[in-house]
Amino acid sequence: MVRRSVWFETPYEVSVHEERLPEPASDQMLIQTVVSAISAGTELLFYRGQVPSDLPLDATLASLSGTVRYPVCYGYACVGRVIEVGAQLDRVWLNRLVFSFQPHTTHFTALTTEVFPLPAELSPRQAVFLPNMETAVNFLLDGAPLLGERVVVLGQGVVGLLTTALLAKMPVAPLIAFDRFALRREQARRLGVQAVFDPVADLDRANDLLGEGRADLTYELSGHPEALNLAIALTGFAGRIIIGSWYGRKSAALELGGRFHRSRLRLISSQVSTLTPDLLARWSKDRRLEVAWSMLGRVPACDLITHTFVISEAAQAYALLDQYPERAVQVVFNYE
Repeated sequence: MVRRSVWFETPYEVSVHEERLPEPASDQMLIQTVVSAISAGTELLFYRGQVPSDLPLDATLASLSGTVRYPVCYGYACVGRVIEVGAQLDRVWLNRLVFSFQPHTTHFTALTTEVFPLPAELSPRQAVFLPNMETAVNFLLDGAPLLGERVVVLGQGVVGLLTTALLAKMPVAPLIAFDRFALRREQARRLGVQAVFDPVADLDRANDLLGEGRADLTYELSGHPEALNLAIALTGFAGRIIIGSWYGRKSAALELGGRFHRSRLRLISSQVSTLTPDLLARWSKDRRLEVAWSMLGRVPACDLITHTFVISEAAQAYALLDQYPERAVQVVFNYE
């Protein structure tokens, strides 16, 4: 038998490699993938060749060890079914549905510490959102929204929409979202924002809604460095700007004179690999992951899936996200 995996050969070139199906070691299990999700924000940086070459693929995940070098196999959201276990493992694992941070591939081997059994109430298509939901949970922990605060979310990609969905469950007012694309703005409305705007056409209306005090808390999740200046303009005195976007090699030309300096604004980097030191006494990654699982049962994440491809259509999937971002939100690969 063979397995098939998605590879970024060079920027803008995606292929599917075939190789012999791996044999699990005595302490490993063999998992057949059911569904995997493209994380467009990060994976398009690989697709476009915009990832810094001096960084590891992911310093916290064994499945993504090594540095950025083409060709590269990348991805981190797989749900699959255990089809074989090594001699040291309990056969109770067989046929279990599990999540693992793995690249897009039909089969993979993993240790028990590298998989997370799906809660009974969640489907594979819900569970595949786990990394993005964990990121959204992390953004709320870093932003610490307070009762009645005015909150703005720039960017309504998948992570932005999940962050918006969590904020909509909290007593903030108003909750305002921005995105360039009508499809994503409609998704934000369904998730409970008070208002959602085009960042170019509707900026005056957004400012009227926020009032002179502007936002207390702004999330920059668009993936576009130029949006940071909009975040600065929308945020009020002593406000917090949570920067969850990863820009790769794209640089940001910030306007740090004028309002930024006198308004005592705080720019806060947020990234899911670590927790803010302020919370480490009571929070761990496991606790944050438990919250993410719970939130997946309370947010209609599957409604964000707009396109499903088979793995042989990987090149078309990335071309869609790259060339026609206004048409897609979450894109997944189906393996069954």
